[in-house]
Amino acid sequence: QVLLVESGGGLVQAGGSLRLSCAASGRTFTGYPMGWFRQAPGKQRELVAAISSGGNTNYADSVKGRFTISRDNAKNTVYLQMNSLKPEDTAVYYCAADRERGWPSRNEYAYEYWGQGTQVTVSS
Repeated sequence: QVLLVESGGGLVQAGGSLRLSCAASGRTFTGYPMGWFRQAPGKQRELVAAISSGGNTNYADSVKGRFTISRDNAKNTVYLQMNSLKPEDTAVYYCAADRERGWPSRNEYAYEYWGQGTQVTVSS
């Protein structure tokens, strides 16, 4: 059974930082892109950042310069460092693994495996 388990969410004041982690089990995702998506109440799920196995990245314009995605293939884990957080970053954050090798897609339908989500709340 493939599982993606997120951790690190919580409540933080605007301007603060959080680091999300996503640990995968059941299979290795070396060679496959992984990503972070988020969904705020009443809004569609959107890409935050994605990373290929080799380290190529893709970011939403709204988080460029503030968020950094990284991965440790040996640990089958992907991270999202979030700095300078804003109230509009409040959402449930989901980790996902792509169904195919290659460039990290911005399209959520390219991702086959999903975590259960972790809540990030940024207060003003």
